[in-house]
Amino acid sequence: QVQLVESGGGSVQAGGSLRLSCVASGYHYNRNCMGWFRQAPGKERDGVARIYTLGGITTYADSVKGRFTISQDNAKNTVYLQMNSLQPEDTAMYYCAASPAWSISSCRLVETDFNYWGQGTQVTVSS
Repeated sequence: QVQLVESGGGSVQAGGSLRLSCVASGYHYNRNCMGWFRQAPGKERDGVARIYTLGGITTYADSVKGRFTISQDNAKNTVYLQMNSLQPEDTAMYYCAASPAWSISSCRLVETDFNYWGQGTQVTVSS
């Protein structure tokens, strides 16, 4: 049974930083697509960042480029999202997502490319 467990959310002031972690269990593929999505109240869930684990190729939403960094630790089956220079508009529930992906073309920053989802961790940024 695949499980994705997020942690690291919390409340920070604008300009602060947080690092989210996502530990995957029951999930062992050589070629994975791992991603972070977020959903603010009353809004749709949007892609934040994704990493194609074969080669560590990353993609970011324009709104977070230069501020957020997605990374992986394959030995720990863990993906991280380092979030710097946080702003109130970054306030949302953040979800980890994963899927096997035989090629990078199957690893886009869209919900339909991901099969497994975590329960989410809340990030709140105050001004």
